[in-house]
Amino acid sequence: MGKYLFLHIILLAFLQLFHAQENGVVALDLPVRNGLRFNRYAINPAFSFVREQNKYISFTNKRQWVQFDDAPQTYLFSYSGRFRENIGAGIGLFQQDYGVLTTFGGTLNFAYNAVLNSNSNLTFGVNLSFYQSGINEGKVVTNFPDPSLNNIPNNSVIAINPGINYGTTFFDFGLSVNNMVAYNFSTSQMLEDNPGQSVQAHVMYTGYMNTRGFLDQSKFSALIRSEFMSDNTVFSGIAMLTVPKGIWMQAGYNSLYGVSGGIGLNLTKEIALEYNYEQAIGDLSGFGNSHEITLAYKFKKAYRFNYADDDDEEALITPSKRTKSIAARRKVASNSNRPRVVRQPRTVKENTVKENTVKVDTVKVDTSAVTTNNKEIEQVTETPTEEIKAEEVARLQAEQEAKLKAEAKLKEEQEAQARLAEEARQKAERERLAKLAEERRIKAEQEAKLKAELERQRQIAEAARLKAEAEAKLKAEQEAQQAKLVEEARLKAEREAQEKLAEEARLKAEAEAQAKLAEENRLKEEAEAKAKAEQDEEIAMQELDGVLIPVAKDRPALELADLTVLTEKAKIEQQDLLAQLKAKVASKQQDLDDLKEENDLSEQGIYNTAPKAFKSISAENREIEAIKEDIDNIIKSQSSQLSELERLYNERLKSVTDRSDKINVFYLQKINELKSQQNQALVVKANLLSELESISVATEVERKRRIKRAAYDNEQARYQKDRETLKLLKQITPLSNEPLRPEDFDSGEILSNIQILKGVNHTDNGFYLVVAVHTDVNKRDEFLRKAISAGQTNIDFFFDVNSSKYYIYYQKYDYIEAANSAMQSKSSAPYNTNMSVVKIED
Repeated sequence: MGKYLFLHIILLAFLQLFHAQENGVVALDLPVRNGLRFNRYAINPAFSFVREQNKYISFTNKRQWVQFDDAPQTYLFSYSGRFRENIGAGIGLFQQDYGVLTTFGGTLNFAYNAVLNSNSNLTFGVNLSFYQSGINEGKVVTNFPDPSLNNIPNNSVIAINPGINYGTTFFDFGLSVNNMVAYNFSTSQMLEDNPGQSVQAHVMYTGYMNTRGFLDQSKFSALIRSEFMSDNTVFSGIAMLTVPKGIWMQAGYNSLYGVSGGIGLNLTKEIALEYNYEQAIGDLSGFGNSHEITLAYKFKKAYRFNYADDDDEEALITPSKRTKSIAARRKVASNSNRPRVVRQPRTVKENTVKENTVKVDTVKVDTSAVTTNNKEIEQVTETPTEEIKAEEVARLQAEQEAKLKAEAKLKEEQEAQARLAEEARQKAERERLAKLAEERRIKAEQEAKLKAELERQRQIAEAARLKAEAEAKLKAEQEAQQAKLVEEARLKAEREAQEKLAEEARLKAEAEAQAKLAEENRLKEEAEAKAKAEQDEEIAMQELDGVLIPVAKDRPALELADLTVLTEKAKIEQQDLLAQLKAKVASKQQDLDDLKEENDLSEQGIYNTAPKAFKSISAENREIEAIKEDIDNIIKSQSSQLSELERLYNERLKSVTDRSDKINVFYLQKINELKSQQNQALVVKANLLSELESISVATEVERKRRIKRAAYDNEQARYQKDRETLKLLKQITPLSNEPLRPEDFDSGEILSNIQILKGVNHTDNGFYLVVAVHTDVNKRDEFLRKAISAGQTNIDFFFDVNSSKYYIYYQKYDYIEAANSAMQSKSSAPYNTNMSVVKIED
């Protein structure tokens, strides 16, 4: 039980850290981050070529966070390196275990280099990976079935990772895209929103140390990387120092996984061993340390490539080589007095054990001139006699053969002793393993007893926990109810206080507005009185139907007087109509505010007053339309009268050309005043109509909102009633004593094909095996009662509001394949006669 829960925790952590996708799909992520010598193509596809001289076969095992059982483990087998002057390639097989999740696959790598000039290279690379991921059932240890594991399918994925690198004498700069394309063959879909997809940039430096002693000609490499993902950015760096003695050391840092260090050495010229240690820090510090070990074989190169590190390294074990003796050719001279010239052999410096050399006695000869390429070179040589040389060579060959025979005999004796020692070791190991197996058996029995006792105690603790939870839940519900009442009272008090403050502010604003309006009216009256007094002083005025006009006797002035009276009356009527329209707009705004407040309070669960009934707006709209029509007519009439006033004014100017004439000045001012008032009326009308349109739109939204809320409340009530009915039926319905037959069940509507339903409330998406469809509640309850009495305790149903139908089912699946399989293997229960598949989706 404990191990199974731990596996769940580990699996959850790995699905997050290693970018596991939905349904168990894992994003490709080989943990090659702690070394710069092997498996470099997994860092960037171009690295199988960049600064590479050899080909390697390597086997790597990485164990992460070893303090946990079933912690992540990766096995990687690779064959990669430089194959031609402009081509690098590789192939890798890998397996990654994350608890109960296993991924197995392979990677093909290809890199091509373009030489830009003697010190510049541009390398393109690509990794093509194919892998399968899924649950390793052999690692699942559980005392009870877990349906969540059954829903995780096996997936086959192909991924493409391209990369590019630009190299100079000492530096390399590059980019790569991890999981640029990831296609799931199991679902025939691309992996969308793949968190394992990232863009990686790097800078690498490679140089040599010019010093003395042990570190002379040591190579220093450093790589800095940044990996940009959709929700995170990871920075890392690693540095490696390679000593010509065949030893290298490296250290690194990764902002996600922590710090690392490693060491490697050449066991022989071809075989190398490397170990890396990684310590988690930061958010993952609790996971502990990780270990990585690599065993590699290096193929000897036929010749030296360009743009490569041709390091001549030594090894821990260097086989001795037999020196081949080369007999000097006898040189015959045409003149016996001419000295013989013997070329001295060229000494080649190698990083291996020094070979035995043949020493011969030499004698001095006289110097003579030898002509070569038309140049005279004087050379003093030492040459042995032929007889001494032959004897010395023969003696050395004999000694060498004797030495080899002795070494062979000694080797045979050592091998015999090693075999005896190995047999003794294997016998001791078998005895140790047998003893260890017995100890483990005894320990397993003790652990089984302890586990049983712990399980019994766990059950007791679980019962106590459930009881405590029930009591805590009841207490929490009571406290929540009390808190709800307190909160409602607080909200009511706050609302009343806010309403009071708003009313006080409104009354204050109205008072200020009334005072301002009174002051404006007073000033206006004073100005009018002053103007009237000034006019009265200059010209005689008369009042016609409440309108003051100048006294005149000419025909144009009389016509202007009559039309001015009509225009003033129309102005008053126009202002009255605008006031009526403004009152209607205010009424509609108040209705909108009331309706919005009612909806807001209803959504908060507050019902202080009964819902305001919808009033018929037809009559109100007719009144508004009539007022709008009257306003349009009066505005049109007023515009015509103003045009006529201007015409009469211009006609009087023809007879009374003096524009300073008091009567002309009066009517010019009156015309301008009426025009200004007409323009204001047009603006007021436009604003009122715009405001009315906005209120109408907002009112319609609030009306629909209220209707929707009422429908939601009805739907909630129906759902609660349905749940209570189903619960009651399961409690009171006994099992039938007589077996039921298919004809005893009324399945209602029979579905022939897979039906898709959308917008079904309170029901999860998936594929449901429906056994009955009813619109009548009584028929629904009768089918449920009989199914329960037949032994089907998992019977359930959902309601489709669009068709007003109840769909009865007892099985639900996430995938169509599982639903079809269950359909084909359905039992012969009497309620399964008309079973069909219904899919619910958003």
